[in-house]
Amino acid sequence: MGIASILFKRILPTLVLLLALMVGWLLRHDRPMGLLFATIIPLMKGVPPPSIVGHGKMKGTPEIPADQPVEGRPGRELFLELPGTGDRMPQNGLGMCCRPTAYDDVLVQRTVTWYLLMGGRHIDGAHLYLNHEAIGRGIQDAMRRGKIPRAEIFVTTKIFPTHFGYQSTLETASKFPQELGLDYVDLVLMHGPSVFPMMSSPCSKQGKDATACRLETWKALSELREQGKIRNVGVSNFGVQHLRDLQFLTGVAPIANNQIQYSPFVPSSVQETFEYCRQHNITITAYSPLGGLLEHGKASAVDTLAELATQYKVTVAQIMLRWALQMGAAVIPGTGNPHHMRQNLAIYDFELSAEDMEIIGQLKHEQAAKKFMHIDFNSFA
Repeated sequence: MGIASILFKRILPTLVLLLALMVGWLLRHDRPMGLLFATIIPLMKGVPPPSIVGHGKMKGTPEIPADQPVEGRPGRELFLELPGTGDRMPQNGLGMCCRPTAYDDVLVQRTVTWYLLMGGRHIDGAHLYLNHEAIGRGIQDAMRRGKIPRAEIFVTTKIFPTHFGYQSTLETASKFPQELGLDYVDLVLMHGPSVFPMMSSPCSKQGKDATACRLETWKALSELREQGKIRNVGVSNFGVQHLRDLQFLTGVAPIANNQIQYSPFVPSSVQETFEYCRQHNITITAYSPLGGLLEHGKASAVDTLAELATQYKVTVAQIMLRWALQMGAAVIPGTGNPHHMRQNLAIYDFELSAEDMEIIGQLKHEQAAKKFMHIDFNSFA
């Protein structure tokens, strides 16, 4: 039997069958995109995904000793004041996404507990990440161990565009506090401006366009805010036009925050969104503040950053986080490593000069910026 014959008669049908089985498996879940990420991201790192092999089998975040000391909040901690409520969001947070340890419930719980016991107070998650319950257990564990008041902890989550729509949002987002084991959620964001191609939402299935679905979702989130289940509402990955659509609404909550990919390497379109938000009193949270979506280590090879890290006697990651902080953004670097958490919280211990801030800000115009992946959500409808 020739190679072509083997390919078409045996290998190809097997691949088609496996693909069909995987699609069927995903579609049985109420968040197929979340299940896909929770499976693919560990596999990309060579780790068996908990979605297949079960939780608690992955190596990573260490157990917390029974006598682990409780540390105070960082000195010189910075906050962003959210419009509408005046709530203060710590500018330094912990992202609970997009790494293998973020999808193992046992390690998620440990991660959150470690972070809170070390003095961190800002946890950023999402409905899509499938780890609400584990985050909640970590919060409760830290509150019990460290006698940390709930009022000190700032919790953000998000509703994905596949659940957009007035009724769908009311039903989905109203469950977030219970899933997290909390009386309320500090901030809920719309996770993106619209569904990806080949995807739909309850709203889009009714024949409504992306703008109408955003407006319906915002009205529902505003109602949940009035009910006290959510304290603040915001958006994620929104460009200027997406923001303007919501700003024209009356009788709804103000846009408290826009969470966007932000680092020294983002294109000018993202910087324009950043400036627009600052002009309109919309706070910014920077995700992927250490580079692109997939290139977490490449920034260490950028000479300018390496030289500054040597000058300030810190790491390149700390330089980048501090830069975003001084630009006025909150940062949510993701890690399950307590050592890295401590380094991230230490960015309050130094300050970049105005000259060095300008030098870093110019990196987006250099060749190095082209090495970092960025999704332009301004092109979404």
